[in-house]
Amino acid sequence: MTVSKVYLALQDNDTSRYIVEAVEQDNPDVVVIYQPAMIRMECEGQLVVKKATVEEKLGQSWDVQELHLNLVTIGGNVDEDDEQLTLSWNRS
Repeated sequence: MTVSKVYLALQDNDTSRYIVEAVEQDNPDVVVIYQPAMIRMECEGQLVVKKATVEEKLGQSWDVQELHLNLVTIGGNVDEDDEQLTLSWNRS
């Protein structure tokens, strides 16, 4: 069975770079692709953006909803709460 990749693309700016660092720390298998004006992150199965890790990288408080300010596109089913955003594909 092939596992589909989930992906998240953000505008290439200072805040997004810290988010990417956090995602890389929490998702060791993530592939980060730098494109003009955009940073795409993709991973097989699941990708998690954790509030605590982003706050650690930013050095300030951060609301998971703020991710949407820099969001370009997203692929996968979204499960979001106050502590993290998780992308995955449902398996049958």
